[in-house]
Parts: sequence; C-alpha cells; structure tokens
Amino acid sequence: QGYTTIDVVARRAVKYASLRTKKAKDKKLAITVFSFPPDKGNVGTAAYLNVFSSIYRVMREMKRQGYTVDLPRSEEELLEQVISDKEAKLSSPELNIAYRMSKDEYEELTPYSKDLEESWGPPPGNLNSDGQNLLIYGKEFGNVFIGVQPTFGYEGDPMRLLFSKSASPHHGFAAYYTFLERVFDADAVLHFGTHGSLEFMPGKQVGMSGGCYPDSLIGSIPNLYYYAANNPSEATIAKRRGYAQTISYLTPPAENAGLYKGLQELSELISSYQSLKDTGRGEAIVGTIVATAKTVNLDKDVDLPEEDAIDSLSDEERDNVVGSVYQRLMEIESRLLPTGLHVIGDAPSAEEAVATLVNIASIDREEEGIRGIPDILAEARGTTIDEVYKQNDLGTLEGVQLNKDITDATRAAVRAFVGDVTDFRGKVKRSLKQDAFTVAMGKLFKKEPSYVKALNELGFEGANKDDLRGVFDYLSFCLTQVVKDQELEGFFEALEGKFVLPGPGGDPIRNPKVLPSGRNIHALDPQAIPTAAACKNAEGVVERLIAREKEQNGGKYPESIALVLWGTDNIKTYGESLAQVLLIAGVRPKPDALGRVNKVELIPLEELGRPRIDVVVNCSGVFRDLFINQMNLLDQGIKLAAEAADEPDEMNYVRKHAKAQAEELGVSVRQAATRVFSNASGSYSSNVNLAVENSSWSDESQLQEMYLERKSFAFNSDTPGSGMDENRQIFESALQNVDATFQNLDSSEISLTDVSHYFDSDPTKLVASVRKDGKMPSAYIADTTTANAQVRTLSETVRLDSRTKLLNPKWYEGMLDSGYEGVREVQKRLTNTMGWSATGGAVDNFVYEEANEVYINDPEMQKRLMETNPSSFRKMVATFLEANGRGYWETSEENLERLRELYTEVEDKIEGVE
Repeated sequence: QGYTTIDVVARRAVKYASLRTKKAKDKKLAITVFSFPPDKGNVGTAAYLNVFSSIYRVMREMKRQGYTVDLPRSEEELLEQVISDKEAKLSSPELNIAYRMSKDEYEELTPYSKDLEESWGPPPGNLNSDGQNLLIYGKEFGNVFIGVQPTFGYEGDPMRLLFSKSASPHHGFAAYYTFLERVFDADAVLHFGTHGSLEFMPGKQVGMSGGCYPDSLIGSIPNLYYYAANNPSEATIAKRRGYAQTISYLTPPAENAGLYKGLQELSELISSYQSLKDTGRGEAIVGTIVATAKTVNLDKDVDLPEEDAIDSLSDEERDNVVGSVYQRLMEIESRLLPTGLHVIGDAPSAEEAVATLVNIASIDREEEGIRGIPDILAEARGTTIDEVYKQNDLGTLEGVQLNKDITDATRAAVRAFVGDVTDFRGKVKRSLKQDAFTVAMGKLFKKEPSYVKALNELGFEGANKDDLRGVFDYLSFCLTQVVKDQELEGFFEALEGKFVLPGPGGDPIRNPKVLPSGRNIHALDPQAIPTAAACKNAEGVVERLIAREKEQNGGKYPESIALVLWGTDNIKTYGESLAQVLLIAGVRPKPDALGRVNKVELIPLEELGRPRIDVVVNCSGVFRDLFINQMNLLDQGIKLAAEAADEPDEMNYVRKHAKAQAEELGVSVRQAATRVFSNASGSYSSNVNLAVENSSWSDESQLQEMYLERKSFAFNSDTPGSGMDENRQIFESALQNVDATFQNLDSSEISLTDVSHYFDSDPTKLVASVRKDGKMPSAYIADTTTANAQVRTLSETVRLDSRTKLLNPKWYEGMLDSGYEGVREVQKRLTNTMGWSATGGAVDNFVYEEANEVYINDPEMQKRLMETNPSSFRKMVATFLEANGRGYWETSEENLERLRELYTEVEDKIEGVE
C-alpha cells in the first residue's frame, strides 16, 4: 500500500498545520542524534556542538513552556539513560533499547522495505537487530523521544554508505524512521547538529520523488534541523533532499583561523562531490579532494591513492576515499576550535566574542560606510594601514612593531568597549544606545568612551573620533547579534508551526549578516551577481590594469587580454572578476526590476572613452558548474561587441579580431567571437599543476599542449543546454592576439604560491607560443584583498609573495612551529614558485638564490628540516636541482654540489627510517 508522493506531501502539510493548533502538552518530538563516525560508538556527535548539553537545554525549556517532558536531574543522567553504558562513547555502544519492532510490523508499516532486500537481504538482517526484531535505540522522556540514528551499515568501512549510489539504507535504518512516524507518532523530528546521513541517502540530487530514499525515510514528518551557520552548502542539501527546516547555530569563537580555512576548502569539495558525483564530475572532484587532502596533510591519516591512479578507481573505491577523508575531517573539525563546543541557547559571553569582534572590526566595509579600526589607527600615526601591512610583511622591525601596536590597540579598544556595554555578570546591557540625557551629560563632563581612553593610553590620541564612533556603533550592532542567540526561539517557532526567519549561511566575520543564529539558512542567488558594488570595485581595477599596460607598451592600448575566472572568489566578492571582464570589452550588466542580472548592454564608445578591448576568458571547472547564467552573460556581451557593425576597428578590437578570424577560419563573425572557455563538462584543471608537482613533464611545450587540450571547450549562449563544445581552433586563434594576461587574488590567506591553481591556469607562456611573433605578453595580478586594490605585474606579485612568505622569517618560523606539516608547507611554496617559472617565466633568480640561503646553506635550518620531515626536505632539494636543470635558476657549482650531496644524505635517512 504505497503512498503516492502527493499523498505524502498532503500529510506533511497537515502535520505542519497541526503544529499551530495542537496543545504543547500533547505534542510529541523525536530528537535524533548521530553516531558519527559510527565505528567509534560516538553517540551524539555534531560539528562544533556539545550535543547532550544542548538537548538538556532544549528539554528544560520545553518543560518550562508546558510540554510533557520527564526531565532527568542533570545532563549526565540524560546521557546515561540514553546510553546505558556510560563508556559507550569510547567502546562499543550498549545503547538503551526503546522499542523492538517485529519483522511483520516492520514490513506492514514500511511499504518500501522490499526495495532494501536487494542490498541487505530479508529483514531483520543483522544490523540494529536481535535476530527476531529490529531494535530502535534511544529512550522516551514523556513526549520527547531521544533516538540514535542508525549507522550506515557497512561496519568494515561505515563511511562508504554515505557516498555509494547503489546501497540503500538498511532495514534498521528504515525501521528507525518508521518507528518515529508510525509507532511513536512524532509531530516533528529534530535532527541535532551538522550532520546526519538521511539527506545523503541514494536518490536524485534535487527534486525528490517517491523512489528516492530520503523521501521514503522522512515520510510525512516535519523535519527540523539544527545546522552550523558556517556551512550553507551542506545545509542546502539537507533542505533540498531532506525537506529540512534548518535552524542555524553558532560555531564557537574561532581561535585558530589558519586551520579552519584549509579544511573548509576540503569540506566544500566534499559537499560538491556529494551533490555532483552522479553527474560524471565525481572523478575530477576526487582528484581535487586528494590533492587538497595531501596539502593539509591528511595523507598521514588516510591512505590516499596517487593522483594518477584516481581515474582507475571504481565508484565505490572513490566513495571510500572521499569517505575516509571526510571521517578524518569530522574528527579534525571537532578538535579544530580550542574554545570548546557550542551549547544551543548558550550565547557566547561578550568576553568570548572579543576575538570575533576584533576580526569584524578589522575590515573596511565601504557598503556600510565603515572604516576598519586598524585603518583609523594607522591614520593617527600619519601612515596608511596598507603601508603598515606592507612593512609588516617585509618583516621590518618597525613595521611589525607598528602593526602589532595597531593590532593590540584594536584588541584593547574592543575589550574596553565590551567592558563598557556589559554588566558585572558579563552580560550585555539591555540597551546599548545611550539616551539623549546621558549623552548630553557625558559631553558636559567631557566623558569619553572607554575605547577612546584605551587608545589614548596606547598612544593613539589622534584617532578620528567620528570614524571610531561609526565602527563601534556597527560593533555594538554585531555584538547584540552575536549574543542575541535565537537558537532556542528559532526552534520553538518551528515547533509551533510558525515562520522561522531566513538568514544567509557563511563566515560571520566576512559577513556579519550571518548573525544572529537561530535562523533558516540560505546560500546566494547566482542571478544577483555581479552586484552594483562589485561593478564599482571592478572599475578601479580595470582602469589600473589598462593604465599599467599602456605604460609598459609605449602608450598603446592592449588589443586583447586573457583572463581567468574562479568560482569561489566570485561568491566571496559577489562577482567582481565577472564585472571586470564585461567592462574590459565595454559591456555592462543590465539588472531587471528585481535586481537579477540576465541581460547585458554595450557601453557607448563616447561614454567608454577608449577602445573595446578583446578578452579570452578561461573559467575554472567550479565556476562553470556554479555560474552557467554568468557564462551566458559573458558570451552574449562579447558577441554584442563583435556585431557592433557601425564601430571602427581601431575602437573595437573585439570586432577587429573576430572579422579576421571569421575570414581565416571560414565561420561567421558571431561564431568567431567565441571567447568563453573552460574544461569539458565533468573535468577540472589544466593538469599543469599535477605535472609540475610530480616533475612529470619534459619541456614547456608539453605543459602548453595540456592546457590547449583540456581548457579549449567553448560555451555558446546560442545553443542553450549543449554543454561545453571542443573548439581548440578558435581558442588558439583568439590567443594569438593576446597582449596581456590577468588574474585576481581575492583573499589574503590564498595567494599565488599558496596553491597550485593559479599557475595551473596561467596562460602567459602559452600565449607567446601561439602568437605569430612569439612575443611574451605582459602579465598582471589584481590584489583585492585589502580595501586598496592593487594591480601589480605577475613578477612583482611573485616577489611580494616570496618576500612575505618563502623568504620571510616571520612566515617560515610560524610554519615550522607546526612541525611536520610546516616543512611540507614550505616545500609546497617552493614547488609552486617553480610552477610560475614554468608557466609565466615570472620568478627572479634571487628568489631561488635567497631561498637556497635560508633553507639549504644554513646548517641549523637544514638539520631542522631534515629531522622534522625528511620526505618534504628531499622534495625541496630536488626542486632546487630541477629549477637549475630547467634553466630557471643560475647558481654556483658549489651550491649545486651541496644540494647533490644533501640529496644522497636525505635518501639514505629515509631508507634507514623505513
């Protein structure tokens, strides 16, 4: 007696409606906790969350509000009653059995149970079963049931099920949700924390139907879900596939920002893998996951395949690789933040919020009209914050000291402010806005805010009071948001069938609008970008870019620029680099009345005041996946320019080149104006990075061939839905006209030598190889990581990067403090530096020479590296020798001899170790 989808939707709607009318004392709630990773018996795990303390809070509040709850005396007792063996968290779980479901009852109440037999045989099977019955683990506390979501079922490698397409949930898993809906008769289920496995069960990626397991499992029960506010990508999966109403919770204040960024990337890649693995893109994402896992040293904990072996793995093996990485990731994630775990409804104290507020206060927010505190303080010292940062990055003592003073003063000011607005218990005072009388009296008695006093004491008397007031008004807003804590309120609104306010997910420091928590999480609308602010920021960068190129090129405009577009940075900057491409060609986005950007128009030449410059756009695979609308805009905009028949060639290089190509290749001008390229669907990266990292290339022409083969798939807005078409001929002919190459840096933690993606997508030497005159194009990098955007040449940027990282004691000492991983990080920067020699010829000889001084010629350092991580040190020595062998580094015979000896020595050490 299968339910049709429409029937289930109707019953779910009725249940949501009855949450409004049913009395609290009669309402039944099924709280579901996860045991993740399952092989540890980790009952009640969730990202950043103290689960049982949080549940106790929720139950206590429910009781207070008139729900029928048998509240244990303490959190410990609650834990003990669910897990009768208290050691269950460490050894095998001896869980409390809440219900024994006979085989007959299970089959009668679970219409889809037959479908599970293909993977699991007839019920009850041997998971969550005693041989006769299926066992539901958990305990009823009045009308609240706390249950443990069954594990995936593959006990040997329990991560596999999460990713395997073929395996259905097992009978015990199905019986758990059947119990909730048909036996316990829950009015709602509350999934507790990020995240369970229901929404990752097999089925379609979006638009569930009756044959999809998430749909069958959740049935008609309203699904409420406490979800970490910083994970909008996976929260979206819970909503699309599990019909969840998410309620965001704060992550504990981050102490170790450095760590969470690298692992964040990995967890986002894993989310992409989960949502895209059935579309043929999985293999490429696994490649990225493995490479990323290696860069964050997960290969010490997880047995990872070699990069070139990934394509020979079966789907299941690939799922296992991702699963085992994910398992470690969750383990690390829970240790990541030393400030402990968050408790629902326990807002951070103002004191705990200080670090977060300091980070929020350090960013200039032009759209809000707010200057960052560091900028205000630098001005008080007669300099600019950019100058301060520059001196600091160069490692000059004064620069570092001034930067430290500014940082300390920023912290002191924020602390003083927090002290001002909190009472003796550390709670934020009811109203942060002072009434007019208090303000007037304060003026009368010249009473200054404590943050001003704190700054005066540290020698920043001249700081602009109005600017400070602006940023501290913003901070008082942020502080009320941080401590506001609507996590319990949001849940009770959902449980009462009311509307839970939506809010964006993401990083609360970059985007404080993520706060307060307790809201229903959403991501960004791809149709909203580029935003007006992004277009404005793009103008400054494009002006600087063209000015730099004219200056280097005898006052001539560049005729064509080759650019790279990235997915992640267009989300972070709301489409700045997208806006740059349009602007270079003299095109602008035309938002509709709702602000959606689906059309473009030409900027008239008289308004533009310069020729339309041709572009060749290469999009990363992720950009291609996320921003199909935007590729459409770019293609349409460039073709508009190519078809502007009334414009002279010397004012429209797009048309000038397209006409010549059309004639040469025998195609129409419109076809010849194809300029938006990427990989084939389901494939990522030019593989130049893999070749450089593994020294598996003979000469540069080989790297260029990879790029041309892999990145020459064209997007065509005239044939919607056709995907990417191989069009190497037009790609090469368009590249022949390129005078300059260009990329953006959008985030300070990821720069040119930090990751291999940037040189992997750099076409500088490639352009020289296809140009008829063989001329090297100029190469530029825009740096929008500070409010003061810079356009530097590629060589300048590599020098800046090398000076601030590879050659900067502050950087490498900081790195080497982290031991094994640190040596690998240093080695990675060196390899990526050589990548820039290979693709852009952008590395000065001194960079190699000085790096050799720092890491090789200093006997102390050499010993530290060799002892801490011999394998990475061997790779460093080999990279120096390779850079010399390939002609990128000229040095003395003595240096080379030392390197060869070291290589033998470290080889022996490694052999000996093994």
